[in-house]
Amino acid sequence: MKFLQFMFRNVMRNRRRTFLTITSIAVSLFLVALLRTVLTELESPPSTPESALRLVTRHRVSLANTLPVAYRGRIAQVEGVDAVIGLMWFGGVYKDPKNFFPQFAADTDGFFTLNLDMRLPEAEKQAYLADRTGALVGDNLAERFGWNLGEKIHLTGALFEFDPELTIRGIYSGGSDDGSSLYFHWDYFNEGMGNAGFTGTFSIRLRAPEEAAAVSQRIDDQFRNSTAPTKTETEKAFVLGFISMLGNVRLLISAIASVVIFTIVLVAANTMAMSIRERVREIGILKALGFRRSHILVFLVGESTLLALGGALIGSVGARLLFSRIKMSQLTAGFVQRFHVTTGTLAWCAAIGLFVGVVAAGIPAWRAARRRVVEALRGVD
Repeated sequence: MKFLQFMFRNVMRNRRRTFLTITSIAVSLFLVALLRTVLTELESPPSTPESALRLVTRHRVSLANTLPVAYRGRIAQVEGVDAVIGLMWFGGVYKDPKNFFPQFAADTDGFFTLNLDMRLPEAEKQAYLADRTGALVGDNLAERFGWNLGEKIHLTGALFEFDPELTIRGIYSGGSDDGSSLYFHWDYFNEGMGNAGFTGTFSIRLRAPEEAAAVSQRIDDQFRNSTAPTKTETEKAFVLGFISMLGNVRLLISAIASVVIFTIVLVAANTMAMSIRERVREIGILKALGFRRSHILVFLVGESTLLALGGALIGSVGARLLFSRIKMSQLTAGFVQRFHVTTGTLAWCAAIGLFVGVVAAGIPAWRAARRRVVEALRGVD
């Protein structure tokens, strides 16, 4: 306990330097916690028990290619399929192009059977199904734009020459998108497009999650030699595949984090080197009083570790508290649905703090500990 008090007193002897060092480390570890959380959330999209029962079928070549809506009936007959609906990404503009959010024209027949994790009153379900121009919106999306039931929404087609006029008939919560999307009737979309008869993807509900691989194979085999071959995968794999189109995100984030860690090592090393240089005679006195080299080494490395670990905890815990109060689904238009700094990330940042503390003070502390008493008392480098 006396050793800890001694180290703490030495850490606080130059409070301005200590404050600036801890602040720089805290800001750096805040950034590291942010980057790690981004990577974690992108690689582990939100899932529910229901999402494990869902598959997504798309065109094998590209998401930009559409599928004939007639595929729906054939997919529904595949063994192991409980329900299937078509989904068409609409990509319209609401008032301003900056107001981006996910929009889908979706089959209403079987929609709520497939999306059992969506929660909304039965009356709103029926109102949405009964209104050909009705819209179903997530609660986070409704909060973002201040929408209420019965409100009219006008979307301007950006990908299609069709401008739907919609009425909000239901506001749901939950779902795999955490209430950040808008859905309207595919029949209304198809009519507006002159009965084009295509859709982007099919969302499929399985009877049992262990049948995913077998059902995917059966569906893809059915259309393998057609003009529109398919690729069927789990909902999670589909989301990860979509994210992979952004490039090697893991490599980019890891590179940035490595640069940040290297920088804070340099900052901490400079601080400790200055601190130790100023205390050469003091270290000589401690050795003259009987303190061993190991004691000196522990004192100096301990001081560095206290600084680095304190900054790491302030930065990472601060990130957790801050992001727990921010609705990322609204801020990122549904691209990132949650942003939770996990306990694992906090532990990872603490480990970085320990590493920085030991590495930063390692060489200066070792040199100071092995200095002869006479040289130290003279203050000779």
